[in-house]
Amino acid sequence: MKKTFKRILCIVLAAVLVASLAGCAKINYITNGTIKAINEVKSGDWKNGGAEGGEEGGASDINKDDIKIEELTPGTYGGVDFQNLEDVAKFYKEAYDYTKSLTADYIDDQGATQKFYKLLGDEKLKIGDVIIDGSANAIVNKLVPGIVDSMFKPNIYGLPPCYNRNPDLDNNKDDEHKKADHDFRTTEITAEDILAANVKDNGDGTITLVIQPKMAQMSTRGDDSQGRFFEVLGDIGGVVAGIKAVSFTEGTAEDNVKVYYKGGKVTVKVDAKSKEILEGDYVMETTVQVDHASVAVIKDKSATLTITYINHYPASDQYLKDTKGVTRK
Repeated sequence: MKKTFKRILCIVLAAVLVASLAGCAKINYITNGTIKAINEVKSGDWKNGGAEGGEEGGASDINKDDIKIEELTPGTYGGVDFQNLEDVAKFYKEAYDYTKSLTADYIDDQGATQKFYKLLGDEKLKIGDVIIDGSANAIVNKLVPGIVDSMFKPNIYGLPPCYNRNPDLDNNKDDEHKKADHDFRTTEITAEDILAANVKDNGDGTITLVIQPKMAQMSTRGDDSQGRFFEVLGDIGGVVAGIKAVSFTEGTAEDNVKVYYKGGKVTVKVDAKSKEILEGDYVMETTVQVDHASVAVIKDKSATLTITYINHYPASDQYLKDTKGVTRK
């Protein structure tokens, strides 16, 4: 019985994460899928098994922002002078803004010609171990990726943070939780957003920047160190509050659901002369912590879940076609 209810909590938590990443339009769909999964567990459709114990988990170092990459060696790379993080931030902003000013013609799934960003990327979501009350369960952790895979529907976007592949729609004018005038065709990145960075001269007229943003909690798109580099989760507490199957023994969803971002990195290959970003990998690392959660008859449980969200640029022709029926013209 105890194992079964642990799986219920995992299913709910995983679904909430995917709902937040996928956006408001899919929340109802995913919530319905979550309730269905819960009913399957209750009815015995999910097989029992696996050891109760597991590795110890916790959040003792969750607020420690360690540098995970090599730090900058001041010098000239590809003819560009980089002496400090201010130089890195300035160059990245110029490269980002220029790259998102570039468009190309595509054929959509209806056969019509559309003008999208020249540089479009793919997306992947990886789920780490779910830790419940300090322990991991091998069977539970085998179930979660399959649940997430069935719910997560990949899309096509410009450089993150991004609302759309169409530059004209790359803003948050329809997001009631954000500034209505924010435009993601440019970035507001500064040195204050960067924990560490380094630069490499590739010897072919391009340079590679690796940037580790400073950690943030409950990050919002475009508003902080993580939200200016990645497609962050935003108001996950509000999403949890909307799932009727979940309640809390004390406090509210806003009090008990925390999201910590740290350790992720951005790697971009840039034409040093034109400042066009040619390739990019945006790897966001996130830990979601839920306390005092209750589902059905199980009460006052705590859980953490790690996720890695990856955007790679450029997306392959096959990915564009398979995901949205889009082809390059």
